[in-house]
Amino acid sequence: MLNFKPASRKWLITGLIMVFLAVCLVGCGNQDADTSKELEQQQSAEPVTLLVSAAASLTDAMSDIEKAYQEEHSNVSFEFNLGSSGSLQQQIEQGAPADLFISAAKGKMDALDEKDLIVKETRKDIVKNTLVLVVAKDNDTIKSFEDLEKAKTIAMGEPESVPAGKYASEALTSLNLLDKVKSKLVYAKDVRQVLAYVESGDAEAGLVYQTDANISDKVKVAAVADESLHSSLVYPAAVVKDSKNQEQAKAFVDFLSSDKAAAVFEKHGFTMVK
Repeated sequence: MLNFKPASRKWLITGLIMVFLAVCLVGCGNQDADTSKELEQQQSAEPVTLLVSAAASLTDAMSDIEKAYQEEHSNVSFEFNLGSSGSLQQQIEQGAPADLFISAAKGKMDALDEKDLIVKETRKDIVKNTLVLVVAKDNDTIKSFEDLEKAKTIAMGEPESVPAGKYASEALTSLNLLDKVKSKLVYAKDVRQVLAYVESGDAEAGLVYQTDANISDKVKVAAVADESLHSSLVYPAAVVKDSKNQEQAKAFVDFLSSDKAAAVFEKHGFTMVK
């Protein structure tokens, strides 16, 4: 059995304390080094500009999404191409540059998928919207879809290229109203133009998304279309196959499903896809 003298015990304890302190300092040093390395990597990340083709109804939400994303990815900037989903789909088919596509209709994304123009595994359904009938705030004549028979002009998106127009056509057909009001229809290039027609008085009523109605102080919602009246109103997103920034584009698509992005979308009236 080892027998330490008092002096030896003192030196032994002192030595153990020194070893313990050294281990702690090395650990802290490594942690600081790791933190510094992470900051250095973030600061030295190559700047990249993502080209985003997105449905016009996402205009306001995308502005806030951009700011939220850049809080964590300061090296990423954005260029948004906003318009009708059908027009954007055609542009991508014709080779227009885009890193990712966010459509207001599954069918437009399906068309690109069938032509192998998107990275299939990156495709995600992001948000849902609601179709509504809007009129000028001082209009007390039109209070329901059935009242559209009283309207002189009704604005809606072009059904072939504008998803909101497609949903509107489906809803009016389900309500047995399309044939009755067809002569009164005025077609627009995208849903924001429909809203503008009603705001300016060029159309007495219009069919837009709830999110579009929310941004205007010149119109009011006269009626809400039950979702059973039209096909599923879901916005899918996916990375475009010809993108030169696929990794960064995929990271942004993933971000669109995050809690941080959800708070932005919900503020603008969208519902997240669970």
